[in-house]
Amino acid sequence: MTDTANALITGFSAHLRDDRRRSPHTVRAYVITAERFCAFLMNHIGNDVRAEDIKALKQTDIRAYLAFRRSANNEIDGLTNNSAARELSALRAFFKHVGGDEAQIPKIKGPKVNRGVPRPASPDDILALAGDVQDSASEDWVGARDWAVLLLLYGSGLRISEALDLTADALPLTDVLRVTGKRSKVRIVPILPKVRDAIEQYIDLCPHVMEPDQPIFRGKRGGPLSPNIIRRVVQQARGKLGISDKTTPHALRHSFATHLLAGGADLRSLQELLGHASLSSTQVYTAVDAAHLLDVYQNAHPRAD
Repeated sequence: MTDTANALITGFSAHLRDDRRRSPHTVRAYVITAERFCAFLMNHIGNDVRAEDIKALKQTDIRAYLAFRRSANNEIDGLTNNSAARELSALRAFFKHVGGDEAQIPKIKGPKVNRGVPRPASPDDILALAGDVQDSASEDWVGARDWAVLLLLYGSGLRISEALDLTADALPLTDVLRVTGKRSKVRIVPILPKVRDAIEQYIDLCPHVMEPDQPIFRGKRGGPLSPNIIRRVVQQARGKLGISDKTTPHALRHSFATHLLAGGADLRSLQELLGHASLSSTQVYTAVDAAHLLDVYQNAHPRAD
């Protein structure tokens, strides 16, 4: 790799880590994709890779890269459709970083992906989804807003209506939130440091004043943020990433519950965290977790067939 290409990739890595605050896993995966692509592009165009070359890319260049990644002569033989969709997402982020806000990113339809059976989304998929939503936003503060909302849904198990109903009265944030749920029932939920940091970063970037009794999460014109906006950007992101169409904003709450139960949380505590009126509503997650364990067993045990 040449010094010029290395400089582009180093800048991309710092952007993901410091500006976008991506997880180490996401930074590593996106940087590896950028390195692979630059190495391929050097051979493809026959010279060093410069920012100007990235900005001048066409659909045919991206298709040639994906064909290379799928080729039998490539050491990463067997690139799946899901993996190809994820690489496309990483490349879009790289192109946008190099080209800036005015970047003309080649439009290319991602490969058809296998949706699989419904199951809780993995933490990596959730972070990738939230990261793609942020990267695709038209403005930095909007991207920070959407990133914060999605982390809040997964990190604290909130319903989307509960997250968007939070007002500036909750500021400054501590390690817990008072949430008003269904039937005006108030409950206390924990807020992870990373989630709190994401919300505070959004508040710092938000052009609208945080006034008491006004919602924290705002639309572009300053009014309350519509849940349909969050649903739409999630739908767009999961299509690009090849994530199941069952991964909706509300599914992040289900994933929160299932992952806590798998980690040892008891049903009564989970009931309180989710704000369920009855324990029977919470018990559904035992079936979900059992189904996941059975799936793992059948795929891992040598005698499962």
